[in-house]
Amino acid sequence: MILPAAAWRDRDGLEALTKVLGAVEGKSRFVGGAVRDTLLGIDVADVDIATRLPPQEVIERLQDARIKAVPTGLAHGTITAVTPAGPVEVTTLRRDVSTDGRHAIIAYTDDWREDAARRDFTMNALYADPATGEIFDYFGGLDDLAARRVRFIGDPLQRIAEDHLRILRFFRFHARFGTTIDEAGLDACTARANDLMALSRERVASEVLKLLVAANAVPVVALMVERGIFRAVLPEIDAAGAERLALLSDRETAAGIAPDPIRRLAMTIAPAAAEAVGARLKLSNTDRKRLIAATAGPGTEGPQALAYRAGMTVAIDRLLIAGEDVSAIKDWTPPAFPFSGGALVERGLRRGPEVAAMLRQVETRWIAEGFPDAARVAVIADEMVAAAVL
Repeated sequence: MILPAAAWRDRDGLEALTKVLGAVEGKSRFVGGAVRDTLLGIDVADVDIATRLPPQEVIERLQDARIKAVPTGLAHGTITAVTPAGPVEVTTLRRDVSTDGRHAIIAYTDDWREDAARRDFTMNALYADPATGEIFDYFGGLDDLAARRVRFIGDPLQRIAEDHLRILRFFRFHARFGTTIDEAGLDACTARANDLMALSRERVASEVLKLLVAANAVPVVALMVERGIFRAVLPEIDAAGAERLALLSDRETAAGIAPDPIRRLAMTIAPAAAEAVGARLKLSNTDRKRLIAATAGPGTEGPQALAYRAGMTVAIDRLLIAGEDVSAIKDWTPPAFPFSGGALVERGLRRGPEVAAMLRQVETRWIAEGFPDAARVAVIADEMVAAAVL
């Protein structure tokens, strides 16, 4: 099979890079997601190259060709080549020497099949010749891709033992690409679900958040709950949470709002658990606050007032989770408040706390009147200052 033509293959600097890396002599090939996604007709984001060249030779070749080389993962044989169109990761062929479920000790090899054998799923172990487009498939990845089946390379239990994160990746990739689930993989993930406890929470969070916005996240999350996959690391995601996720997904679709991982996580857990879950997953402070705020309800002032006070992102979260209409703010931009404390001082108020308090009152009335223009705000301020002086 030949890799179909795709826009990413014409990216500025990519052909020159592959020539520098000896693609014409069979020393380097495209690998992984770029090959898989092209075959599926999906837009390609990142391009990865596998090479027989040792890392130091990769660096030397890039430097000789005046291509910037960044040793982003030198311990694992990965060099990032910076092309005019963006970075491309170049990784020397590898085999695993030992693994502990979290990290691997590797050795370099020049055997393409040996490199493919250490990858997680057959659909991710497809290589393509940059010059001819010829595809190399060592473990039936093309058949699995055609069947939309995510399948481990070799024994699923062994592959999970090598890297426990593959449990979550199995479900994430199934949610993104799969229609037919591989029963052997499913049973292995179920049997080894407790292995997830050995992973860093950052790695767990990264996979779960990606999973929650995948095309088929709703049925896959329900399946994971049924199989007890979350129990070891996120017991807060239960059957009721999976049902709430389905509701949110329907609301997002009806409103024309793109899925969002933090919003969906907030919907799948109980509101009281948001603070603990955010801390456990080591989310950023911004995401933790958003996770907590998402279930606070629609407020009492209306959607636009909510968007003005809480911000557009949080307002959409709160409205969708509460089952409220978001059409009033979907394409709306909150205005800036056209008034200041200095304007109140000019009207006779003494600088200090009373100016701040009055400014908040003027702003509240401005919001209640539907965000009128500056002229109307000036009238509101005159009325309120006069009333306060009396």
